[in-house]
Amino acid sequence: MRVLLVNMPWSPIDLPSLALGILKRSVDERVEGATCEVLHANLEFTDWITDRTEFSAEDYEYYALSSYFLGCGDWVFSSALYDDPEWKEPEFVAVMSDKLRRERMRMTRELHRTVPEFVADVARRVAEIGPDVVGFTSTFQQNTAALAAARQIKRLAPHIVTVMGGANCDAEQGAAVHRNFPFVDYVVRGEGEDAFPRLLTALRDGDRTAAASVPGLCHRTPDGAHTANPMPTGPLPPAAILPPDYSGYFERLAASVARNWVEPKLVVEGARGCWWGEKHHCTFCGLNGSFMQFRSKSPDTFYQEIMDLAERHQVLDMYVVDNILDMRYLSTVLPRIIDSGHDLRMHIEIKANMRRPQLQVLADAGLVYVQPGIESLNSRVLDLMDKGVSGCQNVRMLRDAAETGLSVSWNYLHGFPGETAEDYDPVIRQLPALEHLDPPVDLSARIAIERFSPYFKRPELGFTGLRPEEHYLFTYDLPEPELHDLAYVFSAPERGITEPTVGLLNEAIAAWKKHHADARLTHTDLGDRIVLVSRRRSFPWRTLELTDPFETALFRLLDQPHGAMALHRKLTSRAHHADGAEHTPQDVEDLLRRWVDLGVVFTDAGQYVHIAPAAVNQDLLRLDYMRHLHTRPGSGTPAAPAPEAPAEPAPALS
Repeated sequence: MRVLLVNMPWSPIDLPSLALGILKRSVDERVEGATCEVLHANLEFTDWITDRTEFSAEDYEYYALSSYFLGCGDWVFSSALYDDPEWKEPEFVAVMSDKLRRERMRMTRELHRTVPEFVADVARRVAEIGPDVVGFTSTFQQNTAALAAARQIKRLAPHIVTVMGGANCDAEQGAAVHRNFPFVDYVVRGEGEDAFPRLLTALRDGDRTAAASVPGLCHRTPDGAHTANPMPTGPLPPAAILPPDYSGYFERLAASVARNWVEPKLVVEGARGCWWGEKHHCTFCGLNGSFMQFRSKSPDTFYQEIMDLAERHQVLDMYVVDNILDMRYLSTVLPRIIDSGHDLRMHIEIKANMRRPQLQVLADAGLVYVQPGIESLNSRVLDLMDKGVSGCQNVRMLRDAAETGLSVSWNYLHGFPGETAEDYDPVIRQLPALEHLDPPVDLSARIAIERFSPYFKRPELGFTGLRPEEHYLFTYDLPEPELHDLAYVFSAPERGITEPTVGLLNEAIAAWKKHHADARLTHTDLGDRIVLVSRRRSFPWRTLELTDPFETALFRLLDQPHGAMALHRKLTSRAHHADGAEHTPQDVEDLLRRWVDLGVVFTDAGQYVHIAPAAVNQDLLRLDYMRHLHTRPGSGTPAAPAPEAPAEPAPALS
């Protein structure tokens, strides 16, 4: 049996497909007499389209990722799916004209008219290869491209069995794909490394009964009727999750124009599901599909997979796809990576309440990029999300990541039922103080309602009357009830803050992004004093020395979020102050208020945390300030820049 797996656009070109890498290994190891190859049609497309248009890496990234919630990537290939180069173009233009720049609109329409030829080429190539089974993975904006190719292949070679799977084929979505597109013979729903080999074995043996018993599989009866088997009752155990086989990807990339666009990365997987979501499912998150249950590979297994992939492919950049880090790996896998001598550069998702020593382990192990799921800096809004962190904890994460050299990738979201402008106003006022820390990757976005999220499944949380997002209407030729089962993203009446507040928030975030590269705030603790150095556009002071023992003690406590009363209690519980002074709760509150005004401290929901990462070059700072001590004003007084002021010390990475 010959199996061909196809990775259509718009799969990312800098990453091999984890899904197809796992399926290739599962076929090779678990289906006797079968061989498996992968056709990297996403890379084929980059070469094909650059021969015909002025297409760039930025363009590919836009259709693969940036335009996901607009559906542009899927609409591009809908022309090939329906054999119509002008498929629903007037509808697309009418809806999208005020959402796309003129050049982007022109490119999208040009691609829409051109890609049927590419799909026809892919289908001819597959027919010439002549596999017994061709499988398509569909995630994000791959759906119409995969469906169009399956349709053309079936037209050219009806005997080739077509199979689809992936995130776009989970649960009701997979049943809708199978029900509405008869040229797809089978749809694998859920985790494929068990179901796909069982299906192939049944096909090899001509055993329809065995095929019909595969959990989650969509198939057809002898008379052609659609049938969807019940979904699996539980997820695969971690020991059954295979490592991927990326044979061919790096070789194909090296021969493609895309080699000039991207630095390739390996995709590794240590865990599936979400241990936080098992207890508190974030209200807007639909990432884990049918199976939230967290399960992770043994530390030895995961470490060995990482090392084997790095050594085999000679690639040190890695994208860890886990929805959340298994905290065991901090004391098992990551120390072994540190000791291995491999200079790995990794990206992983973590929870935002991790402490600085834990972040330091990540940094030392080469996890350069982290995605902590911050989403907001206001505790009340975070409670509406059921995030399990506070606004001050999220700010602390940004500060400690800057100090440890981690780059933070995060989004600011709004539109949660129950939120108010009063939740956002204090945060907006304080954003200029945070400009030295990593800003959100983009402006604040209104949340999308995703299938599998609590907002989708539980209308009592605030969203009713959900309908498929508008782009599904001009992408598919299906009635709305079928689109409802096919869609992943849904529209609903807007909730939460209104445009005036959104505008103020995004104005502040835009300024943050614009001025971030030039902004600095650091501190150095010299024992008897703490020196802060600032260069931020909204704060004229440049140096601030804390020499009063009350101030230095309070600042040190603010390394972690505290309320004013807790701070006073901890200060007064100490046996002695160096100055022997007694300080009242009002003294604490007055100093906190002053530090907030100076942009030294962030406050939210009655808590406070300082926002100054420790300076990287401690020795230089100590030498500099000891030498120029006589030029500095008294305790706790900020100094504006002066001609004789010393050079600013090296800031913390941010």
